[in-house]
Amino acid sequence: MNEIILNIYLIITGENVVEFRAKAYEMEGGDDTKINFLKSRAKEDFDGAYHFDAPANARGKFLTYRKFAKLEKQGKQFELFEEIFSSFKVPQNPLICVTPVLDGKILSSE
Repeated sequence: MNEIILNIYLIITGENVVEFRAKAYEMEGGDDTKINFLKSRAKEDFDGAYHFDAPANARGKFLTYRKFAKLEKQGKQFELFEEIFSSFKVPQNPLICVTPVLDGKILSSE
């Protein structure tokens, strides 16, 4: 069965997450195959990925990467991606690969 999977990018400038980007695929197969595919596409997908606003507080201050990492450890980072998930109409608990982009450099494991 085909599933929508996502490459999501955290655009980090200095210490702050200032933007999200995402690229979706529809694919079938096992989770390991899908994750390996997304990782292999991380650098190529970046320029063509859709832009999304990063969260900011009432004063317009962006979330720090350190705070994002804390949310990730608690499994709450998905709450930040709701706009992305609804834009691509993904089901609950989608398979994603999150790649940080620090000061313009893609920090990919591939």
